[in-house]
Amino acid sequence: MPDLLTDLSASFCRHLRAEGRSPRTGTLYDQSIRFFGDWLVAHGKTPTLDNLTRENVREWLADLADTKAPGTVLTRWRGLRRFCGWLVDEELLDVHPMKGMQPPAVAAPPVPVLTDDDLKALVKACRGKTFRDRRDEAIIRMLLDCGIRVSELTGLCLRDVDLDAETAMVTGKGNKVRAVYFGARTAQALDRYLRERRKQRHAHLEALFLGERGAYTPDGVREVLRVRGALAGIADRLNPHRFRHTFAHDFLLAGGQERDLKRLAGWTSDAMLERYGASAADARAREAATRLRRGDRV
Repeated sequence: MPDLLTDLSASFCRHLRAEGRSPRTGTLYDQSIRFFGDWLVAHGKTPTLDNLTRENVREWLADLADTKAPGTVLTRWRGLRRFCGWLVDEELLDVHPMKGMQPPAVAAPPVPVLTDDDLKALVKACRGKTFRDRRDEAIIRMLLDCGIRVSELTGLCLRDVDLDAETAMVTGKGNKVRAVYFGARTAQALDRYLRERRKQRHAHLEALFLGERGAYTPDGVREVLRVRGALAGIADRLNPHRFRHTFAHDFLLAGGQERDLKRLAGWTSDAMLERYGASAADARAREAATRLRRGDRV
């Protein structure tokens, strides 16, 4: 009997974990395989390896393009393509069924950045002296000051943060460790949070940020942003990655070098720099031109 795609997907996800890929990556790739299998079933075909053909993949992607956003289709294309590559490496397939297939074209619109008024309102929404108030302000300030990924934020341990040096060591994708830097107000917010943290029942844990059930999770951070964003009146445009876009925009607007931004953000690809740097690029260009005003100097 031909191998079921679901069984092979489980093996593939174990391979991804062994490579040090993030759980989020594994989830997205697994979804691509599962959704393709569901499509096969809906079209009267068994979700097995022998139906992972170029023709079926093309038809599946075409159907997706009729109902899904281009970015979603691209995500599914990437997941299934990576899975096919693994099958070839494992000698479960002789030929890559997606070899030579071009990715769907996606013209992603620039992501709006958070304004100073947005950030002030968000910090104001955390005012209070409870454990949650102190924790949520520290979380928000770390995101806006460092531009780190939400998984990097929740992966921080107590030993990773030096309040006096205003530095944190974060572990990014591929288990790569890098330093990020924050300002005096973020250090103050962390200090206030740590004083409340000592009274929390999970204070013995190594994780920096804690919730009622122990170490805080990315979903917990997203809930913090949902709640505090609602209080600040900006919940509709608030998510962890919005802080990352804002950080990149502010860094470049202040005259920061792109190679330094890549290092601070933990990017190895110029493509990511271009993607995040696209946010408010016109505003930065206008600001630079205004500062230059070459004609006014002659």
